[in-house]
Amino acid sequence: MRINVTSVLVDDQDKALRFYTEVLGFVKKTEIPLGEARWLTVTSQQDPDGVELLLEPDGHPAVGPFKKALVEDGIPYTSFAVDDLHAEYERLLGLGVRFTQQPLDHGPVITAVLDDTCGNLIQIAQHKA
Repeated sequence: MRINVTSVLVDDQDKALRFYTEVLGFVKKTEIPLGEARWLTVTSQQDPDGVELLLEPDGHPAVGPFKKALVEDGIPYTSFAVDDLHAEYERLLGLGVRFTQQPLDHGPVITAVLDDTCGNLIQIAQHKA
């Protein structure tokens, strides 16, 4: 068994696609119309056949309170791996990304937390060798 698709709940699929591709650097993999929404996935440029991230509409009534509680408590919805956290942090700052946590060294891992502009906090993490 392996992970094929995972999702992040977004308030606007078009805005999310722009942020996740133009800012974070993912590439669009799949786009299938499904009525008002789309099956819209992105994947890593380094592993285009790897795990897909579904930019899933957050329209379900339970999602709003869930996302709000996570953001209010400073809890990231998910985490993405980066090779050089400090370089990625500086690159993203230069693109206007708002961070809620600056790089923090936890020993075997360095993390930072950003606002994805779609209602989520996202952690980026570098595992030290």
